[in-house]
Amino acid sequence: MTDSLPIRTTNAEVWRVNVRTQSIAREPTPESWQRLGGRGLTARILLDEVPAACEPLGPQNKLLFCPGLLVGHKLSSCDRISVGGKSPLTGGVKEANAGGTTGLQMSYLGIKALIIEEVPAQAGWWVLVLDKNGGHFEAADDLRGLGVHDSAGKLIERHGTKVAIALIGPGGEMKLAAAGIQNLDKERRPSRMAARGGLGAVMGSKGLKAIVFDAEGCAKPPIAHPEAFKEAQKRFTKAVLEHPQSAVYRDYGTAAVARLAYSFGALPTRNFSAGDFEKMEAISGETLRQTILERDGEGDPSHACMPGCTIRSSNVFPDVNGKCVVSPLEYETIALMGTNLGIGELDAIARLNMAADDIGIDTIEIGAALGVAAEAGLLQFGDWARALELLHEIRAGTPLGRILGSGATITGKVLGVEHVPAVKGQAMSGYEPRAIKGTGVTYATSPQGADHTAGLTIRDKVDHRDPKGQAALSRTKQINMAGYDSLGACIFSGFGFSLVPDVIAALLNARYDWNVGTDILQVLGREALKIEREFNRQAGFTPAHDRLPEYMTREALPPLGPVFDVPEEDLDGVFNW
Repeated sequence: MTDSLPIRTTNAEVWRVNVRTQSIAREPTPESWQRLGGRGLTARILLDEVPAACEPLGPQNKLLFCPGLLVGHKLSSCDRISVGGKSPLTGGVKEANAGGTTGLQMSYLGIKALIIEEVPAQAGWWVLVLDKNGGHFEAADDLRGLGVHDSAGKLIERHGTKVAIALIGPGGEMKLAAAGIQNLDKERRPSRMAARGGLGAVMGSKGLKAIVFDAEGCAKPPIAHPEAFKEAQKRFTKAVLEHPQSAVYRDYGTAAVARLAYSFGALPTRNFSAGDFEKMEAISGETLRQTILERDGEGDPSHACMPGCTIRSSNVFPDVNGKCVVSPLEYETIALMGTNLGIGELDAIARLNMAADDIGIDTIEIGAALGVAAEAGLLQFGDWARALELLHEIRAGTPLGRILGSGATITGKVLGVEHVPAVKGQAMSGYEPRAIKGTGVTYATSPQGADHTAGLTIRDKVDHRDPKGQAALSRTKQINMAGYDSLGACIFSGFGFSLVPDVIAALLNARYDWNVGTDILQVLGREALKIEREFNRQAGFTPAHDRLPEYMTREALPPLGPVFDVPEEDLDGVFNW
């Protein structure tokens, strides 16, 4: 795959894979799917084809890979892949997205949606290889039990350095509800995870250890009006580079949020029992950057997870000898596997991060589960070595390991802990909802379960502890984020789009010869949310599921003392647009 590829003239197709018969079919994209992509398309396919009450790990569930509408042209931060299915963690709709190279290669192959159906007829592990000729299955029993790094290395040896790969680790093989799906970054590290909701377990239920996307010899996706697209792309890139937040994230990455969350008393600490942490300086974005620069070697404080990204908010964290420990070390992991566990050493958090990555499990979900386990007395807060031992239990598949690998909610039920920071069975990310109440509304009401990427409000200029107006703020954020997820755009692309809001329509109209208006982001977002909520309704969800844990409504959060007191009628009205 090179930049000199010709332009493809045919429309993208739906590729349908049946793992029971090991057959692959290519179909025209239905008219009702044509103007959807990413998260919106995964939701539409689920509602159209998957019985909402089905068993998530059974034959009726489907695993979906859908590039966003803007994927395929190396727009800064706009080549993300959405992975969808019914979640074994929440029992509802799920979309988890990731950077890396999977979305880009799928767009070159002309895949609008990859739909993986059924379950294998017999035991065994397979690699699905997709290329310009279609695809085939290869036996993968030699990869069974391997971590994602060893597996990715072997697959790259077999298929070359130009392929994209989506794969699972032992967590997905064991069908753990905290298992994600990893994708290669531009340096071919399996570091970009579609982490949330247990979709790695769904992939494991399909008998797939990995999917290889080989676009060698394929053409770039067509652009209806190349000059107009080029002009819109230039405006967007200029806006991204000029936005002040781009520079902050380029220098400090997502770890910059640690200080911000701390300032609001919203930094999850010791199983969400407090909002500040005495070792915050040691895990801050400034300390992270300084540590990486001092150690040099393979470290990189400003790393791009996708080709063409100009923000470069990711990083490569090295050890004292300059060797890569993990990439990336993000704020969410620093919060959930660091402050949430009372751990204030970046080296310790990086080791936990790497262990979880190689197992192929979500660091947010597992960090929350370990926090619940600490409250139950299975480890002491601050004891990272014991936390690492428990990660080894997960990898070994012991009974305790399987409990932890099933996520925070199951861990709390088994261990008899009330204080479980989760909604709809999914753990909260690194923002205490009692202190950032708009994000608390998002946690409560998002069809996805507790997830900051569904609508984070921490940067909005509001009184975050005042319950008034938080539902309306969350509504706006949820609509916009569902729109960005449908475009295949990283949350940070919003920096650029906020300065030139008309450019989204300009890009889509030039790319597809459409005539959409400047409100297209909100149109896409509302459509995705409407479909997701309908799927969840059919799966049995009611307004009673759109609530935070009861203890957060009555127990004040130190040091500032807020409780979550957004009225229930406000929560019930979030989607009354």
